Amino acid sequence: MARGSAEQLKRDEELLRKLGYRQDLARAMSGFSNFAISFTIISVLSGCLTLFAFGLTSAGTTAASIGWPIVAVCVMTVALSMAEIASAYPTAGGLYYWASKLGGPAWGWFTAWFNLIGEVAVTAGILYGLAIFVDALINQFAPGFPASGHAGAVATLVIYAIILLAGAFLNFSGVNVVSMLNSISAWWHVVGVIVIVAALLFFAPIHPHPWHFAYTSGESRSGFPNWYGFLIGLLLAQYTFTGYDASAHVSEETVGADKSAPRGIILSVAVSAIAGYVLLMGFVVSMPDISHTLGSTNPVLYILTTRLGRSVGTALFLVALVAEFFCGTASITANSRMIYAFARDRGIPGWRRWSKINKAKHVPANAIWLAITCAFILALPALFSTVIYAAVTSIATVGLYVAYVIPTFLRRIHPERLPEGAFKLGRWGNFIGWFAVVWVVFICILFMLPTTGPITISNFNFTPVVLLIVFACLIPWWFVSVRHWFRGPIRDVDEAPVAAVNEGSVPFGEQLGLDE
Repeated sequence: MARGSAEQLKRDEELLRKLGYRQDLARAMSGFSNFAISFTIISVLSGCLTLFAFGLTSAGTTAASIGWPIVAVCVMTVALSMAEIASAYPTAGGLYYWASKLGGPAWGWFTAWFNLIGEVAVTAGILYGLAIFVDALINQFAPGFPASGHAGAVATLVIYAIILLAGAFLNFSGVNVVSMLNSISAWWHVVGVIVIVAALLFFAPIHPHPWHFAYTSGESRSGFPNWYGFLIGLLLAQYTFTGYDASAHVSEETVGADKSAPRGIILSVAVSAIAGYVLLMGFVVSMPDISHTLGSTNPVLYILTTRLGRSVGTALFLVALVAEFFCGTASITANSRMIYAFARDRGIPGWRRWSKINKAKHVPANAIWLAITCAFILALPALFSTVIYAAVTSIATVGLYVAYVIPTFLRRIHPERLPEGAFKLGRWGNFIGWFAVVWVVFICILFMLPTTGPITISNFNFTPVVLLIVFACLIPWWFVSVRHWFRGPIRDVDEAPVAAVNEGSVPFGEQLGLDE
């Protein structure tokens, strides 16, 4: 529970009121908890390890040794740009609210949908990746357990559903429980990385030429040229650095959010950059060899158990699994807050239901259900696709970074529209902001390209198909209907749409915006 003074809480409530909202959510998160939720969702023990095999396949060890620091520097420009805006607009709507204020309702509405799609895909990517790891762990002790083929896909999907429900249950418990879990998770990640890396460096056999192996083994096994494989392998780092917008989405639950939210965004990226690089290099220099590692059921489990022994290796693997669960639970939190904020402003069909707050726990319960249901649906193609995980992570990365960069772009072309916040980039703002825009355009194109060749139905990257369907639905919907009734963020300090919704007094036609 955050210990904010009555004066600070009053200032927070007054700032939120100026931005147009009442204090409906419980403001119970400290600055550390705000940092912790973004650090937890970035989760180097999740992103780095679940995409470790993808990085090795695409670009060998250079995906980690060279690709990670390049991406980390570029991502920091995005984080800094977002932090400046978060300081001026500390609301649960986050990116959607920022884009609406800086560019108008159309920009806000499209940003919200990309943010929503990205959040759903991140939740799916994190927890489906955890399900894959759980599947591998079970298979180690029960070799007959399905680990491949259609039976394996079904088993993994069942495990995934169970994990989603467990994460949702913890979110239903209230913001105090979520805040406590995120604080525990932050320390779990830091200590977990230190323990795993120390075990690998001090007790596992190290490659005879570790640095040469780490920085020159860039052969791609993707079926494409090495240079192309290296670029595709950047997904390992870029996907890991997602979800730090969570610090903005829990602004209305954070004490001193105009300072804590930007600090949470920046620190979560910076600390993750260091921790992730140390973790990846620990696995790289202690790897037996690339071919045998990729030929195993799970490369991470293979390295840990073959280099440290079955018992110790399995125990350390469990450390990573717990971290991934923490990460997925935090992602559900951020996803549900995004849904709640967008629904509160009547941006999605059925907003009456999704903006409802559970009065006992002060959490958006229906939004939590919607978040995990959509995440489960997104993973269903796993029943026929062999590259589902890479595709889901690509969708998450593209969807979120499009949403990340739209407010940054609008901030640069309309500098006069952003109120002054507690955190400012000053004279470096233009360079940092435009660099962030160019980088995001580059990666969005990159991660829609094929990841494995030769291209077949089973290994087809369906990321561009999903995004094409999204555009095919959103653009006509906007011009035919939405633009006539959607006005962006709705002030609820003057009128009470959410309260009316919770009392069940809003007509069905109005909940879809049809009466406006």
